[in-house]
Amino acid sequence: MTDPTPSDVALELERLRGVVEAGFARLDGQLALIMQRGDQVDRQLADHEARLDLLEKGRWPLPSILALVAVAGLALTLWQLANR
Repeated sequence: MTDPTPSDVALELERLRGVVEAGFARLDGQLALIMQRGDQVDRQLADHEARLDLLEKGRWPLPSILALVAVAGLALTLWQLANR
């Protein structure tokens, strides 16, 4: 086996550096895509939370209204029974 010359070592190191740089560039692109998708998911989650809060705020009077109608019905029934 022959000893590599310094120029061979330098060429091999330069090739290895190019391969590593290309790999890092690919990883950076994939990370940027993951971050973009994560931001989209965060925006979608915030939108769903806002819509859910709106639905919950619009729903709260229903049980109260039903209770009031039931009490009014009971009062009218008792009033009619009392008048007989």
